Amino acid sequence: MNAPIMLVEDNATDEKLTLRAFKKSGIANEIVVARDGAEALDRLVGSDDVRISPAIVLLDLKLPKVDGLEVLRRLRANERTSLTPVIVLTSSREDEDIIRSYQLGANAYVRKPVDFHEFVEAAKALGLFWLLLNQSARPAGRT
Repeated sequence: MNAPIMLVEDNATDEKLTLRAFKKSGIANEIVVARDGAEALDRLVGSDDVRISPAIVLLDLKLPKVDGLEVLRRLRANERTSLTPVIVLTSSREDEDIIRSYQLGANAYVRKPVDFHEFVEAAKALGLFWLLLNQSARPAGRT
């Protein structure tokens, strides 16, 4: 069974669009959704009974409770998640957000396309690269 994808997205419309785009792209991985930064951290670095080990994390920046940049900082500071691929998937075009995301260890920064067909193509490209072509590193002892 393939590792799940973690989608961290508070906007219900963007969540549905992302789920549809991945389904239409033929990506079979389960998609686990966290709707705020605190829930994402709980699922990624929390207790064993709720924690998941995703193949990739798709992270929005503008989140309630804990913003995306802080989520990214904490993921990189945690030995268990320090090497998990994190793709910032956001509508922000701010240079500061792009720079800060990479400084904090984002693997990629993708601006959400407005057009659904463009979004499907972006989802397909993300899935092809990050789930099929990319070789992920795993810390010692991590399953």
